[in-house]
Amino acid sequence: MTGIVLNKDEFLEKLTYAFRFTSSKVTSIGSIQGILIEIKKNTLHLYSTNLSFYFHSFIKTETEQNQSFIIEPKNIIDFLSLLPAGRIELETKEKKVIIKQNNRKGEFSLIEEQDFPRPPKIEEKQQTLKTEFLIKNLPLILFSASNDMARPVLTGVNFLVENDQILMVSTDGFRLSLLKIKKEIDIPSFIVPASFLEEILNFIKKEKEVKFFYSAEEKMIKFQINDLEFYSRLIEGDFPPFEKVIPQKALITVEVEKDEFLRNIKLVAIFAREYSNVVILKIKKDKIIFQPKADSEEKEIAIQEAKIIGEEEIKVAFNYKFLLDLLNHLQGKDLLIELVRKDAPVVFKIKNNPDFLHIIMPVRTQE
Repeated sequence: MTGIVLNKDEFLEKLTYAFRFTSSKVTSIGSIQGILIEIKKNTLHLYSTNLSFYFHSFIKTETEQNQSFIIEPKNIIDFLSLLPAGRIELETKEKKVIIKQNNRKGEFSLIEEQDFPRPPKIEEKQQTLKTEFLIKNLPLILFSASNDMARPVLTGVNFLVENDQILMVSTDGFRLSLLKIKKEIDIPSFIVPASFLEEILNFIKKEKEVKFFYSAEEKMIKFQINDLEFYSRLIEGDFPPFEKVIPQKALITVEVEKDEFLRNIKLVAIFAREYSNVVILKIKKDKIIFQPKADSEEKEIAIQEAKIIGEEEIKVAFNYKFLLDLLNHLQGKDLLIELVRKDAPVVFKIKNNPDFLHIIMPVRTQE
């Protein structure tokens, strides 16, 4: 193949996107650690996959040649990032890809070509999603999903369709996020990998709408953003019966100013690091006392005024990292905390937003 002329910045951008969807694991299909470059009909296509997610994009060229090869992207991306803006020339020769720009040249070994897994054709009806819907709602859910692949269903977001509503649920077994939203697209109930949705958020921030496809036959979804296509396999399995975890009635409800509560959690966290990251909240009449879990003497780090509904006083302990994860994602002024007892799931809500709740399992402590 003689040289193909490309815009360096456009090629680098597409390579960088594709690299995010390559496999980092050693598998029997070594080619998926690379990016497939396929050139045909005046178009250079880029494909990458980790077998769960797939990426495809393209760049228009002036070449009439047809060829495909698999590159190892990391060194090529590093090389291109140091070149100035402008045109580059790409060619292959003796199992190498050569990139030239004026008096600079880099040679990179190709990955032995195998049957590269490509995304399936999804020809179902195209639907349109407003990106505002995704940007506003997904961050409230994604942080609660598990990273432990031993239980795959917990690494996903459960989309549960109920009449004209969609419930979005995620849990890692220690916390749970639940959001009810109006049904804006026609989908069934399914589980989508949370890590895929996190990637999608990186690409839609400047867009007003994205194209969405669902394939029941392939058990996949697809997002299309201009000339970028992102595919994900759905997670098969039964999501745990999360409804059983949600307390039906609170004995104590605490209303506090959210930003001050966040500041106090950060303060007590400084000392809680020495005690297994556990913070203790003492709820009394009209205040919350913030303490780290200590071996002997009780240290009051902060006190915050609160509106308490309920007669009982209670002491409850949490891993402070779970609290920070929640508070850093919440938008709103006043936080509601609903408690049943010190060892029962604790519900967190934002006042005047009945569509969202978060649950954190408290930490057991010795009295």
